[in-house]
Amino acid sequence: MTDESMPLPTSAQWPRRIRFLRSGRLGISVKVDVYSAAITFVLLFIAVVVGTWSLGVSTTDSPNLSIGEIFRVLSGQLAGDPANQVAAALPAVVIAAVGGASLALSGAIFQTITRNPLGSPDIIGFTTGANTGALITLLVLNLGTSAATVGALLGSLATGVVIYFLGMRGGTGGYRLIIVGIGVSAMLLAFNGYLIASSNLPNAASAAAWGMGNLRSMQMVDVIPVAVTLAILVPLLVSVAPRMRMFELGPDSARSKGVDIERTQLLLLLLGVGLAGATTAIAGPIAFVALVAPQLAARITPSPGIPLVTSAAVGAALLVSCDTIARTILAPEVQLPVGVVTTAIGGVYLLGLLLAQSRKVRP
Repeated sequence: MTDESMPLPTSAQWPRRIRFLRSGRLGISVKVDVYSAAITFVLLFIAVVVGTWSLGVSTTDSPNLSIGEIFRVLSGQLAGDPANQVAAALPAVVIAAVGGASLALSGAIFQTITRNPLGSPDIIGFTTGANTGALITLLVLNLGTSAATVGALLGSLATGVVIYFLGMRGGTGGYRLIIVGIGVSAMLLAFNGYLIASSNLPNAASAAAWGMGNLRSMQMVDVIPVAVTLAILVPLLVSVAPRMRMFELGPDSARSKGVDIERTQLLLLLLGVGLAGATTAIAGPIAFVALVAPQLAARITPSPGIPLVTSAAVGAALLVSCDTIARTILAPEVQLPVGVVTTAIGGVYLLGLLLAQSRKVRP
């Protein structure tokens, strides 16, 4: 955005794909990458189509619903068993879309400030910390699954505080943050294993199922925390995005342009942890979405750096698709946790990423 007193940029200064939406009355000019906007629209369309189709896939012995029947149910024209089937699947689809976008934005934040494709909340350890908080709530305090949401959020925030003071305080480099995060994650994984192994079998099974990342048995009320988190944190992210972009050239370059490195890193850390923690607290630690989505967005768009809006669209489409696969691939006998599918896809991606990085450093 530009002030009215400032000269607006001319089209000759920018590639042809760049357009400016201008308002003379408000005195603002918004830069839009037409190519990236088109890709984002396609990704959102895919998420809607796949999510709508998955609403009609039966996970019991009843027949699947057609697209027409699904729209009739959503418009209130069809009731009975079809309506019950759609109502049972709708919360998971909505949470997958909103939660996928939230996780992708969190991954985009950490990958930008660390300047490393491995910088994501599941690799650094924030989702592991959320799992630790939930396990303490479930197995140590015996407060039940409803309190596990609060425990997961507190665990994620506590992990963020530890990693900040060990790896980020003073504006230190991104590699140190990742190494510290991996170390903290390893210790938390060991502690989580101890909690599960030392508890009774029913509680351990329930805790292990939550820790795999699962969107089953969700209610529409579960959408509210994730949606409210996005409504609060996304405007804050938009306001700090120009300073975040400075980190793409390194902390020294950002500091030379007047960016308060330590304060900006702390703010971005809180935003990233909040965006990841909101989804993790509801659905459990869903791995690899935050890792994969920003990198895919960076590769399919011509914009420099990691595009935030496109990353959110990739995350939504990815998690909706993975949830559909988890629900339908073995239906009606078994419904897989969505974390199983995202881990399988993310493992292949991570292996390819590591192989690509090894080729770059090979003499």
